[in-house]
Amino acid sequence: MTEARPRRPRIADVAQVAGVSKASVSFAFNSPERLKAETADRIRSVAAEMGYRPHPVARMLSARRTMTIGVLTPQPLSQVFANPFFAHFAEGVSAVTEEHGYGLLLISPLRGSLARALDHATVDGVVALGLEETHPEIEAIRHADVPMVLVDAPAWPEHAAVEVDDEEGARAAARHLVDLGHRRILVVAVEGPVAGESTTPMPEGQQDGVMARRLRGYESVLEAAGIHLGPESVVIAPASFEGGEAAFLRAWEDGLRPTAVLAMSDAIAIGVLQSSRHLRLRVPRDLSIVGFDDLPVGRFSDPPLTTVHQPVRRKGEEAARLLLEELEARAGSPAQHRVLKTRLVVRRSTAVPPGLVGDEEVALPG
Repeated sequence: MTEARPRRPRIADVAQVAGVSKASVSFAFNSPERLKAETADRIRSVAAEMGYRPHPVARMLSARRTMTIGVLTPQPLSQVFANPFFAHFAEGVSAVTEEHGYGLLLISPLRGSLARALDHATVDGVVALGLEETHPEIEAIRHADVPMVLVDAPAWPEHAAVEVDDEEGARAAARHLVDLGHRRILVVAVEGPVAGESTTPMPEGQQDGVMARRLRGYESVLEAAGIHLGPESVVIAPASFEGGEAAFLRAWEDGLRPTAVLAMSDAIAIGVLQSSRHLRLRVPRDLSIVGFDDLPVGRFSDPPLTTVHQPVRRKGEEAARLLLEELEARAGSPAQHRVLKTRLVVRRSTAVPPGLVGDEEVALPG
């Protein structure tokens, strides 16, 4: 016969031993300013001796705070974790939240519904990453009664937002390839809504998302150089190593023979680099590749990746700070909208196209 486990002390037990009311015990843990300092200290000392700890749910209900921040992602977590971008972004968010005593909760669609997941999330506020205007539950999410900061999404006047200058970053990437002399350029876009005011027919989607802005940036430079970016020059891939690898292999099988690739993420770019090895293409001698993100993994690829730097970790930090300012009522009235700069980082995955090189060795930058 097993012995019954001892009962955990309850708030009434602490109140009896300390000679105070149950309300005073609750105040000692949740609102100590409502008690004399010596009384709150004595109650907590008694509780510690008895091994009493406030129940987390009861404590949340009493304090009306969960001390938890959510990161809301429209994609399932299995897709989110396949892109190394997310780890660096979450690192920035958590660095700020932990400093202020908040935990972090990842919120992804629950039984196919992002709005349902948000309704069930016990958080004080959310950082919404990549939430597009065409999301089927956008209105429910937009008007949810929860503080929210948007990242990489069209800004709403009622919510703070953080993004980068995607269009300028894309222009810099395309300009680099044009200046090297490339004319046959393939764009590998991220799977999802990327259509916009672009002249290239794309899957149905929102008007001003991240991928639409990058596509417009590429197009503005290429069109000015007399290079038409038609639908045959744009392929779609999940933002993962495997996605980029498969997308470029499909393009090659379809007969496309680019001398350069503009990839909308570093994960995709490194996947393209891997597929080039399968095809016995030498990078950058036969194929130049430009990514977008400047994740640490790009510095260690072979060859190191030319890419557009965006401050991924800082983007997470800025979003978390804006949300905490709102929660702690320090922010001013209008929601803040911050746009961070991008810059091109030239490494060894780009060079003059093979038609201009002949059999000579190419001098590689960096």
